[in-house]
Amino acid sequence: MNSIFEVAHADKILNRIDKLTTNSQPLWGKMNVSQMLAHCSSFQYVAMGYSTPSRSWSGIFFGRFAKPLFYNDKPLSRNMPTIPDILITSQKDFEKEKENLKEKLITFQKKGPTACTERPHPFFGKLTPEQ
Repeated sequence: MNSIFEVAHADKILNRIDKLTTNSQPLWGKMNVSQMLAHCSSFQYVAMGYSTPSRSWSGIFFGRFAKPLFYNDKPLSRNMPTIPDILITSQKDFEKEKENLKEKLITFQKKGPTACTERPHPFFGKLTPEQ
């Protein structure tokens, strides 16, 4: 599985972000490009422990069993629900969100696995830095 902690993989992600424009259209989902950039930034906050969305009842009961279905080399299924706390519905500034996400990814990559929170994921529960 690719890892953001590998410079080459982090660079691929950053290059994909750099190719986005305000006219980029979603391939799936309902958020526009600016909202998706903010959404991805919110995930970085969760991964680093700066944000701690509450665990849903479904996550508490089913998350640990579902974890192997998601943490593998397969891409995520389209139109899956997201954590309600990081669903972005307000309008966002594209350039600001683009730079914000890039900064968070670079910081996370440079700090390495020790930057990962030990708090449980809102749905999957306990995750390792590799996950």
